[in-house]
Amino acid sequence: MSNERIRVALLEDQQVFRESLVLVLENAGMNVVARCSQTPPFLARVREHMPHVAVLDLRLVPPDQDGTETGLTVLQCLHDFYPSVKALVLSSHHEQDVVEQCLQAGAAGYLWKHNVGCADVVEAVTRVARGERLMPTGLSWGPSVPGFLPQEEIPLGGVELGLLTPREREVLGYVAAGADNLKIAACLSITERTVKAHITSIYKKLGSENRTQLAVLACQLGVHRPAGV
Repeated sequence: MSNERIRVALLEDQQVFRESLVLVLENAGMNVVARCSQTPPFLARVREHMPHVAVLDLRLVPPDQDGTETGLTVLQCLHDFYPSVKALVLSSHHEQDVVEQCLQAGAAGYLWKHNVGCADVVEAVTRVARGERLMPTGLSWGPSVPGFLPQEEIPLGGVELGLLTPREREVLGYVAAGADNLKIAACLSITERTVKAHITSIYKKLGSENRTQLAVLACQLGVHRPAGV
């Protein structure tokens, strides 16, 4: 990035927390161009101001409902229509499958609300704006503190996509998009047994231990994810 101020859009339905974030980010020299509690005005402001980073919660109103799906929809919308905007999730959800869904939907980073301080949020926004990916610690490869793990610290062991065949890269893309083996087989017109063989080979070449690790690694390496999966 150039030396221009980082533009940030906020989507957070808790007013006190939202306004606190505004103060923290603006005191750090950032320009908060949107501070919204609902999706439509948030996306309108994103379209108008094209922020560098969008910080959003997953759980949004309506009341008495789990708004996680709404947050994921916003992530997917940012990924599809505003690809230059880096999405940073700041959420109380700490379940591994939720984190994976966010990364698959296009999030550049994920922070746990209850495990980060003001300085952590500022650093995360700055890193994401620079194009880095921030993964939460506490998954199978990392310690449980602090609240995120910078990309360069994830022990990838010198992984390179060049180790994979073109077909294996295709399969990995579908894994990153959340497709199961049956779906991958149908999309690539191959048997499910062949898909399993490819995935076994990918595990060996990339050193991943499970499908979640593989999906997150694929996102970090920038593997192309097929649309419509």
